[in-house]
Amino acid sequence: MRLSFLEPLYKQAGPYASVYLDTSRDSAVADPDAAIALRRRRLQDTLTSEGADRDSVTAATLAMGGDTDVPGTHGQAVFTAHGRLALLQELPAPPARDTAHFGTLPDTMPLIVQHSPGIPYVAAHVHYSGRHSTDAGGTVRFEAEVGVWPLTKVTPGHHLHEEIPVTDWLNAAEAIGRELGGHARRVNAEAVVVAGDVWARGILVRRLPHPLRGQVITVEGAGESPPRRALLEHWLDSLFSGRMAAHDRSLLATFLAQRARPAHDRASAEGLAAAVSALQRGRVKALFLNNHPESRLRLWTGPEPGQLALTEQELRSYGIQDVREERADAALTRALVGTRAELVLVPEQHLRLYEGVGVLLRYTERRPAAAPPG
Repeated sequence: MRLSFLEPLYKQAGPYASVYLDTSRDSAVADPDAAIALRRRRLQDTLTSEGADRDSVTAATLAMGGDTDVPGTHGQAVFTAHGRLALLQELPAPPARDTAHFGTLPDTMPLIVQHSPGIPYVAAHVHYSGRHSTDAGGTVRFEAEVGVWPLTKVTPGHHLHEEIPVTDWLNAAEAIGRELGGHARRVNAEAVVVAGDVWARGILVRRLPHPLRGQVITVEGAGESPPRRALLEHWLDSLFSGRMAAHDRSLLATFLAQRARPAHDRASAEGLAAAVSALQRGRVKALFLNNHPESRLRLWTGPEPGQLALTEQELRSYGIQDVREERADAALTRALVGTRAELVLVPEQHLRLYEGVGVLLRYTERRPAAAPPG
């Protein structure tokens, strides 16, 4: 996963107020706006108790709950610094619990988790209920969405909509297929999910560019979704749940291949110490993480992204005076963004990493193999 969406946040100097809030309004709560206002006040009090400045608290309060036009269950991630809004993002799902934190580094891991698995896709629905013949009357209504899952739950992707007489559907489907092929190449789509009338969608699928046909997944049943929610949301949720993006799977395969090599010729490492050492030198291509929100691991950090260490003494030995102890995931994330390295969240059922961390290096520092004894 590329973390470019966090770059605007780190352009702001800390300290940061970080807030995660459930802003769903179509819940069983009688007055959801009143409930959101109550939780907002609690989070405001938490920030104040942690020493946040009044302007940053005010900026966070003004942003919280402002997503009144987003339907369905969802949440918000709000980050402010020095009285200014540093980053505001809608969350595809409500946070596990509302949280607020004020500290030198922003609490970004819950937001990163909600960007995962980050699967680019095309979803299409062909609406037709008439006679299955190209000389029939009536209209085929076609809609499609190109996006990245699960963000399109709350941030609509590129949407296409056409209404075509059945008599023109054969020719129109060919033109639509070419257009979908262009969009799929643009986002490097991993799947094309198609729903709707079996006859009409079959004509469309057969006219898709040949390389795209192998990525088609047809689903049955209604494909309707509420306005401003992802097209075919229910089906996408079931299809992509627990799945890693192809790009991340490729990085993980490379990591595993490197791990199998001799130690002196290996461009990978595991454990927190190895990850910190590689990040200090800007050598990390991708960091692999078993996400443990309950983890108590801490790192010491300086003002710059690559200034992180296991101990305070190590940082001070480099001549860094302004040092702080932070959550390990917050320190690692800032270093990844600062060095433009990638992050791969690895479910433990796929691979359990030593100390929950592994790194794929940009290059190998070759060391001579040990001489054989005797």
